[in-house]
Parts: sequence; structure tokens; C-alpha cells
Amino acid sequence: MRQSYLVCYDVCDDKRLRKVFKTMRGYGDHLQYSVFECQLTQRDLVRCRTELARIIQHDEDQVLFVH
Repeated sequence: MRQSYLVCYDVCDDKRLRKVFKTMRGYGDHLQYSVFECQLTQRDLVRCRTELARIIQHDEDQVLFVH
């Protein structure tokens, strides 16, 4: 079953920012700069979080998932 998520991110580095944006385009609709609305299954959610975790620097960047 798909559920709605609002995904917001703040990424310090331009290169990582572009990678996060390109990744998120595959998961949802771009609403505003650094904000996406996604309809995700539980499997999609895990896959999305995993992909983003590989891109961002956890001590500098932030990604927020709102259910």
C-alpha cells in the first residue's frame, strides 16, 4: 500500500544537492526547491532512504521525511 510523504532536504554542497535532486525525481513530484511529495510503499521508502544516505554527508546535510 502506498502512503504519502513530504521529503525536504538541505544539502550544503552543490554536487551532492544535484545528486539528491536527481534521486528524488525518481520517487515523487517536485513541489518547490528541495521539497518533494512522494507516494511510497514501505519498500520504496527504505530504498529511497538508503540511496539518499549514500549521497549526503550526515554531519552537514539534512533530509526530512514527513508522513
